[in-house]
Amino acid sequence: MPTALITGIAGQDGSYMAELLLSKGYRVLGIDRYSSAVTYENLQHIQDEITLLEGDLLDQGSLVAILERYSPDEIYNFAALSFPAGSWSHPVVTGDITALGVTRLLEAIRLVRPEARFYQASSSEMFGKAREVPQTVQTPLYPRNPYGVAKVYGHWITIAYREMYAMFACSGILYNHESPRRGLQYVPRKISHGAARIKLGLTDELRLGNLDARRDWGYAGDYAEAIWLMLQQDQPYDYVVCTGETHSVREFCEAAFRHVGLDYLDYVIQDERFYRPAEDDLLVGDPRRAQEKLGWKPRVSFEELVEMMVDADLKQIGKETPR
Repeated sequence: MPTALITGIAGQDGSYMAELLLSKGYRVLGIDRYSSAVTYENLQHIQDEITLLEGDLLDQGSLVAILERYSPDEIYNFAALSFPAGSWSHPVVTGDITALGVTRLLEAIRLVRPEARFYQASSSEMFGKAREVPQTVQTPLYPRNPYGVAKVYGHWITIAYREMYAMFACSGILYNHESPRRGLQYVPRKISHGAARIKLGLTDELRLGNLDARRDWGYAGDYAEAIWLMLQQDQPYDYVVCTGETHSVREFCEAAFRHVGLDYLDYVIQDERFYRPAEDDLLVGDPRRAQEKLGWKPRVSFEELVEMMVDADLKQIGKETPR
């Protein structure tokens, strides 16, 4: 039974990764800073099947101790302060966790478990002011917020350790990937949750920023499979993981409200408070490398993703609302 260690296991990506690895017969360990004090909504259905450990990307000693005790075969790093717009409010701690935290983890692996295979969660936010469309692993990076800058550091330090120490370390440059487990601060979940609340008569408007902003949106569960496949290859490579198509925030609204029988124009209000001061350019990836080398393609379409999220919010809000 192979052993996998997941940082950020309680988040969207970590929880889908844990599910996938359990289905493949892994022993799954998860690191969280306060694992004994929190109940994890994303993990409740599998909490009895995984082992939660207390560790911290700010504390290399805690990482060394975990690696020494459990000797994982694969390590997936999803831990980060991962809200790009919010990273302007916490730029220093974003750098300490999302950038330097990767170095602490890689250094712990080098010292204790150099034969382990390592995955770093990179991000399309690294491209920011995109130098070319679509983007590949060769596209120059131009991040436009502290989160994107920190991800650039994590990406390049992973490459540096791979080349310096011959470690099996690779990065997946993931484009926007959503699910019912996405946090409410993210626009797609804000839309699905807002449409559900309006349908249930709990509010009568949804305020958003730039409706014409476009993103390459996929399903987080699909992307977990691509990530696992990266660590099963003979040699470590970096990959862009995406759908290769873009949709606007407006299209997301249209699909979400249409699914509940409403017209988004009657409820969605553009509010300048939610505009990004430095909006990314057109971020759309080229998925061919992942398709050709990994044999991976996304299964869930854009429409199916939106409907999945709205249905989940309708169900959850219905449970929470007094009758």
